[in-house]
Amino acid sequence: MAKHNELGELGEDLAVEELEKNGYEIVERNWRYKKAEIDIIARKNEVLAIVEVKTRSSDYIGNPQDFVSSKKIKMLVEAVNEYVVSKDLDVEVRFDIIAIIINQNKLTLEHLEDAFFHF
Repeated sequence: MAKHNELGELGEDLAVEELEKNGYEIVERNWRYKKAEIDIIARKNEVLAIVEVKTRSSDYIGNPQDFVSSKKIKMLVEAVNEYVVSKDLDVEVRFDIIAIIINQNKLTLEHLEDAFFHF
């Protein structure tokens, strides 16, 4: 497996741990619709959190959360619409980013709630 894939999987595992520690129930991981993939779908109370996980080994070229493109956001919105309709859910939907930097010296994890779009 490519190094960046391993780093991404580690980041998603760390994000799940963080969410569960903070009272979220993990509903889905890596849910796909067309070309979109939602990293984590989590629920806390009546909020469905759609979580995009961005993991980097450094912030040298920018913060991890800066790498969520407008195209990615559009694809996620379309996927979430399909998810909510197909599951017949009546919940508030919130888009979050969990930004992680992992390097040999330390781990930094930041959970950005309501990060880029709100229904």
